[in-house]
Amino acid sequence: MAGLWMGGHEFRAHTGQVEFAVVRDEFDVVQTLLRLPGHGPDAGVEHHVWPIPDGPLDGTQLAGVIRLARAACDALDEGRKVLVRCYHGYNRSGLVVAHALVRRGHSADEAIRLIRSRRSPWALHNELFVEYLQAGLPTARLLEELAE
Repeated sequence: MAGLWMGGHEFRAHTGQVEFAVVRDEFDVVQTLLRLPGHGPDAGVEHHVWPIPDGPLDGTQLAGVIRLARAACDALDEGRKVLVRCYHGYNRSGLVVAHALVRRGHSADEAIRLIRSRRSPWALHNELFVEYLQAGLPTARLLEELAE
């Protein structure tokens, strides 16, 4: 989806060395699912922080993922550039981006395929997150809240 990126806090440079990804002002909105000091963004950039584990999520955490996806879609509607990031840029960010794609009319499976083809075959390798997406995040949220 034009204007929507997903990434992490580290990347492998062309030299093969792992480097830190520091966001400055390249994006209008940054959504961070794992916050590390010194990784930006610059002051003045809209920044949403919602730390979640790369594992089972409770209803509150799933509600936050739903809100982030909605905020990403709203920003895209305004022509803004959005980055969704976690540590490696595969699972947590993939969950938010996939839900944003579902909100835009893609099926969960289409969204997962698109992310894996554009980001990495390793994206969304957390099978629980895939199950959340296939069930629908609102449904997964309700089920998690009932189990609590």
